[in-house]
Amino acid sequence: MRTVPRRPRTTGPAAALGAALLGLLMVFGLAAPASASGLNDAADALKRTQVYVDPEMTGRFSKDQAAELAARLKSADKPVFVAVLPDSEAYPGKNLFTDLRTKVGIVGVYAVWRGNEFKAQSDAKALPGASTERIAGAAFRSHPGDIGATVDEFVDQAVKQTKGDGPQHSTSIAWLLVPLLLLGLLGAGVFLLFRRAKKRKEDQLRADLDRLRTVVDEDITAFGEELDRLDFNPGAPDADDAQRADYTGALDAYDLAKRTMDGAKKPEDVRPVTEALEQGRFALASLAARREGRPLPERRVPCFFDPRHGPSVADVQWAPSGGAPRTVPACAEDAARLAGGQDPDVRTVHTEHGDQPYWNAGPAYSPWAGGYFGGGMLPGLLVGTMLGSMLSTPGYAYAADYGYGHGDGGHDDNDGADAGEYSGADFNGSDFDSGFGDSGGGDFGGDFGGSGDFGGGDF
Repeated sequence: MRTVPRRPRTTGPAAALGAALLGLLMVFGLAAPASASGLNDAADALKRTQVYVDPEMTGRFSKDQAAELAARLKSADKPVFVAVLPDSEAYPGKNLFTDLRTKVGIVGVYAVWRGNEFKAQSDAKALPGASTERIAGAAFRSHPGDIGATVDEFVDQAVKQTKGDGPQHSTSIAWLLVPLLLLGLLGAGVFLLFRRAKKRKEDQLRADLDRLRTVVDEDITAFGEELDRLDFNPGAPDADDAQRADYTGALDAYDLAKRTMDGAKKPEDVRPVTEALEQGRFALASLAARREGRPLPERRVPCFFDPRHGPSVADVQWAPSGGAPRTVPACAEDAARLAGGQDPDVRTVHTEHGDQPYWNAGPAYSPWAGGYFGGGMLPGLLVGTMLGSMLSTPGYAYAADYGYGHGDGGHDDNDGADAGEYSGADFNGSDFDSGFGDSGGGDFGGDFGGSGDFGGGDF
């Protein structure tokens, strides 16, 4: 709360003008500094520059370092906030993150060095909590006791993955709107803010759909080529009704997939497309079995490694790079590769970091994978991967948008502010644990609360 000196009481136009000028001075930070302390000081600084260093900690993290970090965060234009605090009663470890997040009020990533510990948490809309903890843990263990190096490494990694704009992105616009608010144009300002948020979300969804369209078009083309190669004549003497039904089902699925993709307007529209392709490939597998006199295939989900391989035939043990083993469905060829000590034939997609397995390519691929595997089993298959972490995060934006978070009683993060926007105290409390030095929340005093591996081997 800002305080100003008392002035003699005046009336009339001069008083009104003085009040307006004083309000503007306070808005632009020219009034007398506040006398608040502790978390209030930290929150005020984070909203302005995204960095706060308590005076007691300047011997370990200098003002020059803080200024340099603030400049980097402003240039990165991501909602990442860093506080360097002493281990003192002014910053109680319990509920530190929830209290700080409430006071700053911006959807983002919050990193705190407190005493000799370092921890980071985040709103899921900005960065999944599991990813935030892994980045923070790696940085802390790489530079024990070195605040500057730890924070630098954390920021370098976090800004690459965090969604949304930094709070300074729209600072000049926001502050210039204040005079308009003082003149009674509050409605216009609010409208502009909502329109900006809506446009940013629409742009993100459009970009995600474009990425998905490339992958889905490849899937549709591959299925069409399978149909072209199929040596089957429905009118042949040896063709029976069951074979013709399978063949017709495959053709219908192909046509449905093309029509649905042509009409797709948003990423979640992709899920029915891959559902149709999955059904079509199973119809082809059934047709092949009937023609060859083999038992009909079991109704199984597609091959986990690449759904274009068709229905899986067995469950196999597999682990992502550096992750824990889990059971996944595989086609005969990939099952044989794994049994022989070889890598499976994995579906990769193009990303800004080069070609990646689809499970490490980001949340845009949630509806694509959900159509093939179903939302219920997908998080279990993908545990320990980037996409799995996002799908299993309560209320994660894409999980809710694309049908993986509904009905779970969680907070729907589609309602309210997006990453980088102001939400005040309206945020998902499960995204932030109890704080430092608490066994429930875990601390970063060298072992992440005793686990030592950021999740017991999930990744």
